[in-house]
Amino acid sequence: MPTTATLERFIARVESNAHAEACEEFYTENASMQENQETPRVGRDQHVANERRVMARAKSITSTCVRPVFVNGDHVVIRWIFHFVWQDNSVTHMEELAYQRWEGERIAQETFFYDPAQRVPKAATA
Repeated sequence: MPTTATLERFIARVESNAHAEACEEFYTENASMQENQETPRVGRDQHVANERRVMARAKSITSTCVRPVFVNGDHVVIRWIFHFVWQDNSVTHMEELAYQRWEGERIAQETFFYDPAQRVPKAATA
């Protein structure tokens, strides 16, 4: 079960847009990460590589935790809002729930729940 201090450090890391670093610091080596019902990615290195790919495509990102964070033993639910401005100035605004299972102070399993239509970038408005 994560401590409150660990959860706060994790949230702060994500909100600072250090997504890949958050994976390195807070996920187990063999963690699984799943988007809705897609096939899970397994292994921290895959998570880090995926986050770096996404971040490289973005001109800017805003990551916000919407509180409260729900904790029940080893299970945590965090509501996130992400706003991406891509290199072509299109934008993606996503809201999701992250359902996590922690092993001690690290995330071992995570599933993201969101409307996949949010992933489609929209043209920038003037």
